[in-house]
Amino acid sequence: MQDHYFELVVKVSSHHSLFSDFLADTLPVGFEETDEGFIIRSEDELDTIIWGLEQFAEALQKALGQNIEIECKQTKLKSSDWVQVYQNSIKPLTIDKFYIHPTWDEPSSELINIVIDPALAFGTGHHPTTASSLRAVARYVKKGDRVLDVGCGSGILGVGALKLGAIVDACDTDVVCIENSELNAQLNGVKFENLWEGSCSLAKNKYDIVVANIVADVLTFIANDLKSVLKDGGVLVLSGILDKYESKVLKFYQDFEIEEKITQDEWVTLILKQGKK
Repeated sequence: MQDHYFELVVKVSSHHSLFSDFLADTLPVGFEETDEGFIIRSEDELDTIIWGLEQFAEALQKALGQNIEIECKQTKLKSSDWVQVYQNSIKPLTIDKFYIHPTWDEPSSELINIVIDPALAFGTGHHPTTASSLRAVARYVKKGDRVLDVGCGSGILGVGALKLGAIVDACDTDVVCIENSELNAQLNGVKFENLWEGSCSLAKNKYDIVVANIVADVLTFIANDLKSVLKDGGVLVLSGILDKYESKVLKFYQDFEIEEKITQDEWVTLILKQGKK
């Protein structure tokens, strides 16, 4: 091990999830998510990543016609501090009836424990969209329900549903997410019934609850696929939606009623109920 490493603190003014997706696709190492952005640590200098982030921010500004501010600060630190600093930065989190914690922290004796070690895949519960989705899982998933987690990421939502006694399938178009979801299920002593790389259109079952924590545009593209795998009277949990795109998403789900909206910061999670045909 080298006697030093580099830490890059990134702050972004908006579109946190798009930057997260960019880093997940680009970085050969994991990264930590914060309220303001990200922290990346590596034994190699991160100048190339800084350049890539700045180019991505510029491209987003042009595509969206919006001003997006990004700040990158790189620091050289002693390697002996790396593990301790990293572990100290990951705090356990209580979301409804769930207690999310890394392996190096003690479990709760009162809540339902979900063990998640931060990795490349998105979803430790700290981001508002993951937290809101997990609240929806806690409120709507019942023992024996058949649940599909679309765009499963770290698998945290599916693991939560499994711990509530549901039968859970999960899918993601990124093989890294599939591998990470399987590892996290094993870490929690639960098992997905089916777990595959690809879209929800490959599902062979119908579901009582379908959860999709992705981004607004994708939720509009796959609206018909999500509806096709839902049982009559089923519930859709749609997350990853910036509040300004809520009405855009809802146009594609006009045959559903809004059961509940969970908001956190600028993010909206929609719980939609399908009427019986």
